[in-house]
Amino acid sequence: MSKIVVALGGNALGKDPKEQLSLLKDVAKIIVSLVKQGNQIVLTHGNGPQVGQILLAMDYSANGDAGTPEMPFAECGSMSQGYIGYQLQQCLQNELKLQHINKNCATVITQVLIDGSDTAFQNPSKPIGMFYTKEEADKIVKEKGYQFVEDAGRGYRRVVPSPKPIDIVEKNIIKQLVDDNIVIAVGGGGIPVVKQGNSEILSGVAAVIDKDRSAALLARLIDADILLILTAVDKVCLNYNTEKQIELNNISVIEALNYIEAGHFAKGSMLPKIEACIDFVKGNSSKTAIIGSLEKAHLAIKGESGTIIREE
Repeated sequence: MSKIVVALGGNALGKDPKEQLSLLKDVAKIIVSLVKQGNQIVLTHGNGPQVGQILLAMDYSANGDAGTPEMPFAECGSMSQGYIGYQLQQCLQNELKLQHINKNCATVITQVLIDGSDTAFQNPSKPIGMFYTKEEADKIVKEKGYQFVEDAGRGYRRVVPSPKPIDIVEKNIIKQLVDDNIVIAVGGGGIPVVKQGNSEILSGVAAVIDKDRSAALLARLIDADILLILTAVDKVCLNYNTEKQIELNNISVIEALNYIEAGHFAKGSMLPKIEACIDFVKGNSSKTAIIGSLEKAHLAIKGESGTIIREE
């Protein structure tokens, strides 16, 4: 039996609640197949489109005549964790019942600790929320101090920092639950929180934590055996989508670092996944990280699909 942290990629979630619920029925079958193999599962997921929709709706409402209060970004993140978790739970519970498996499923609304002095706060780079004209963006900057960037000719969007995760507040609860349950946690990379001064008092901040880095941190903290990052491709490739494309079956940390230095992995897609895998296995030869497709997750666990990354 292995303890596995499964990180769902954006391809597993839909563009709206109806599409997402439909897609998650197939996700549930795949996750339950891993449970049937005797594995303990902690499931993580992204939330980019979902939290963007929530923020857009809240911004629109607050700027209208309804008198709706503004909703802080951290609270929008918690809303996305709740509704994605609800749909995942429901689909998993239904599939478990269909297959007569006596196991429960629970979502943990998860806070992830970051360093308030992280250099990412000096260079916010993650676009969030709705598009504005230059005039509208300038007005908001004066009123609220937000930072904006021009986004692909479509208008101006607010940007927030993307700091590194350093701890997971609910790690002990997750560790206790995983023995007998499928646990959904650290949705969207977690709700970013900082400590107030030298105290243990936490408060949410407007930031986005990379979901794969948070999944790797969670895997370390709960002493998982395997980090399984599921995406849209079967294997990691060199020279991706070219005539010289080479699929990678097994690579070491050193090999992965060399490929990164050679520029083989794109910053917005495969690079953070490779870096998360390195974070998890580096210095521990007993741990395994795998990057593979959702559809072949059960094969990836057996070593029959995906790219396996180990310390050596």
